[in-house]
Amino acid sequence: MRFLKRWKIRILLFFAVVGPGFITANVDNDANGIVTYSQAGAQFGYKLLWTMIPVTLALIVVQEISARMGAVTGKGLSDLIREEFGFRITFFMMLAILFINFGNILGEFAGIAGSLELFSVSRYISVPVCAVIVWLMVVKGQYKSVEKIFLVASFIYITYVFAGILAKPDWIKAVIHTVKPPGRELFQHDYLFMTITVIGTTIAPWMQFYLQASVVEKGVTRRQYKASQLDVISGCIFTDVVAWFIIVACAATLFVGGVHEINYAKDAAEALRPLAGDYAYILFAVGLFNASLFAASILPLSTAYTVCEGLGFESGIGKKFSEAPAFYWLYTGLIVAGGGLILLPHLPLIKIQLYSQALNGVAIAPVLIFMLLLVNKKDLMGDYVNSKLYNLVAWGLTAVMVVLSVPFVWDTMRQILR
Repeated sequence: MRFLKRWKIRILLFFAVVGPGFITANVDNDANGIVTYSQAGAQFGYKLLWTMIPVTLALIVVQEISARMGAVTGKGLSDLIREEFGFRITFFMMLAILFINFGNILGEFAGIAGSLELFSVSRYISVPVCAVIVWLMVVKGQYKSVEKIFLVASFIYITYVFAGILAKPDWIKAVIHTVKPPGRELFQHDYLFMTITVIGTTIAPWMQFYLQASVVEKGVTRRQYKASQLDVISGCIFTDVVAWFIIVACAATLFVGGVHEINYAKDAAEALRPLAGDYAYILFAVGLFNASLFAASILPLSTAYTVCEGLGFESGIGKKFSEAPAFYWLYTGLIVAGGGLILLPHLPLIKIQLYSQALNGVAIAPVLIFMLLLVNKKDLMGDYVNSKLYNLVAWGLTAVMVVLSVPFVWDTMRQILR
């Protein structure tokens, strides 16, 4: 009985703090992420599935540090950077994050437009309507109600699992390539570039700022830290299982059918229809719409949190518009600008997405360095500083991200300037 009672308490505690980690990890499977995973499956079949294991471990490490700092300090990452490293560094970092995130926000509204065009809905209707829905949900909602909506949206990603099953993949081959290390193909230019892209699209700078701000706003403290840790781990595993099924679905259909080039997320859904049937097509399209609408809510919100915290303005969904005007006006401006630009004809969206991904690759390394310097400050974290083993893993990951970002950015900029 005592054992059951203890587990009941743990389960209740988990559901009390679940949200920030699970939501943040799942938003990573946005329109840009779906393009990347679809392209990986279409171009190389099952051969990039091995990346899912190290990527998941890396994501867990980085997200756990963000959640731990939020729970222990009660402050967002931007706040801590400003307090520990000064306003000037923070100001320029905020400008960079604002610029990078806006490119990603454009990609999300493009995903909304593309996914509903698959159902014959004009972007001139879908984008304004969805922009208003996103704005009202956050500005007029309370933190708990908004979080519940985001959690429901997270679970809709399961449509990609069903799409992967309907694609009738070679399960044995898929499992083998998941655990089999890459061979000589890793040194081929296109394969290496796609490997870097898959890793880079999974760990983005905005995620760390949003997660820590969400943990603080939810009121998670060091007493609930263990349950929050489980929230982070379960979110990271779930989101990469979804990513695995996206790659599998495209490997089993597009790669086998000779479709090796995906420029927009909706291209993958359209190509699936003749190869895997209407149900797979509909599930993929619904998943894309959910992912795009979900991320179009979170990315402007993350940007508003990051910039306002860093510059010392009030922020948070729990506050009224009059209590945090800078926060809500920035959120509003990002939605209006992001949705409005997508309606312009001849917008070079592919170049914008490439620029934002390249800048993500540059920005993640310094963000990780700041995080590791902060989490190892004894006067800030007390007994919750990183252990030696954890530091070895985390600094090793940072070094890998620095090394990988160089060829990633170089190749991206070369493609843009062609």
